[in-house]
Amino acid sequence: MELITTIFGEGKDLNTLQMSSRGIVVFFIALILIRISGRRSFGVRTPLDNIITISLGAVLSRAIVGASAFVPVIITCFVMVLLHRIFGWLIVHYRKFGRFIEGDKIPLFQEGKFIKDNLDKALVCEEDIMQGVRKSALTEDLGQIEKVYMERNGDISPIKKKV
Repeated sequence: MELITTIFGEGKDLNTLQMSSRGIVVFFIALILIRISGRRSFGVRTPLDNIITISLGAVLSRAIVGASAFVPVIITCFVMVLLHRIFGWLIVHYRKFGRFIEGDKIPLFQEGKFIKDNLDKALVCEEDIMQGVRKSALTEDLGQIEKVYMERNGDISPIKKKV
């Protein structure tokens, strides 16, 4: 037990070896938690996915620096990951739940015109849309664009007209 205390320390007064040792353990625990959480956590980037990413980082860091007890931090993170997984499953199987948690896509441009009310709702300006068009559709010509949406994850997605 004394060896474990020497390597991992106790409380907030940790030396470099103890904090590094905790960091190594937390790294592997984080890998396991992310695998449990699923690829969605870092791929889709919706508000729900951002919550798990930020929360895991914030809570796990407390275990590394000794700001909170190690085991309760790990259990808390495990509970958050399970909650994320459950919410992900509910979003996939219940469209209304998905819309409640993550919202819906917002049309920003249609029939050659910007939709002003939706721009305000999405908190974007015409230049933000143009940036998305240039980046995704590789054009600055809105004449080639049929519609532009703000996706649930905040991405701006232009749809080119059919030729």
